[in-house]
Amino acid sequence: MTAVVEDPGVLAETRAFNAELERTAAAGPPRHTVPVEELRRARRDGTDAFPPPVYRTDRARELSIRGRSGDVGLRVIAPQREAVGAYLYIHGGGWALGAADLQDAVLVELADATGLCAVSVEYRLAPEHPYPAGADDCEDAALWLLREGFDELQVPPVATIGGDSAGGHLSAVTLLRLRDRHASVGSFVAANLIYGVFDLSLTPSVRNWGDRPLILTTPMMRLYGEWLLPGTDDDAKRDPDVSPLYADLQDMPPALFTIGTLDPLLDDTLFMEARWRAAGGRTELRVWPEAVHGFNLFDLKVTAAVRAEQYAFLRAAVR
Repeated sequence: MTAVVEDPGVLAETRAFNAELERTAAAGPPRHTVPVEELRRARRDGTDAFPPPVYRTDRARELSIRGRSGDVGLRVIAPQREAVGAYLYIHGGGWALGAADLQDAVLVELADATGLCAVSVEYRLAPEHPYPAGADDCEDAALWLLREGFDELQVPPVATIGGDSAGGHLSAVTLLRLRDRHASVGSFVAANLIYGVFDLSLTPSVRNWGDRPLILTTPMMRLYGEWLLPGTDDDAKRDPDVSPLYADLQDMPPALFTIGTLDPLLDDTLFMEARWRAAGGRTELRVWPEAVHGFNLFDLKVTAAVRAEQYAFLRAAVR
């Protein structure tokens, strides 16, 4: 099912937000010219384009699990009511920015709205740790959850997964790895894929976007790709373990795809949803008019609508 939401009040606010975002971004240096350390510091300090992080240490606890290449950190936020399962969350940030603790407020809201215990993965970041480091850490976190995590978290054995941008990409990669490498350990019942990156060789909407500074640009996507896959040509970037758009998508769980029409990753979501559905998977697609990349992280009317759709999808999946 596809839903394109059009509400004059929501759209007016979205347009005003976009104009201010573009005006502010134009006043600073292009993001692809800023060193990764500065981008990370600005994200944590709340001085980049995104709202300042809110740390909910009163609700979060940290775990460490043993992965194939060392320890993997997890940040756990339980719902206030009895849990109905777990939500493995993989953060975005171009595989190079972000951290497990930078979306506490979002995950607190999700946990309380769905009854799912949120588990945020502290995967290794590029460029210091290029592919497949981050994907391996997410795979290890998923295996831990399915094998022993339910008992440790004291939640029913029901698993969902989701993430935004690079996190949407890593969620899809994780699901494919579980199907192909670990079919005996169990599976996830739903995937919440928020403006994911599914083709690292770049879809037409990414290639044609250019420099318009609405969070994400073509040069920024090319830089993220070089950090993740240094020296890799486009043919190699289409390996299904790197770009899940090219994978066999049979036997995937029900998935909700979310995207805005002013997101360079528009084609990634449209193409991936179509292929997922063509392979026999149940999908829902939400396309939000004139919403930009990362829009659901801001305090906007459209954000409330987006989250309500996601919570409804997850609640239905774990009934």
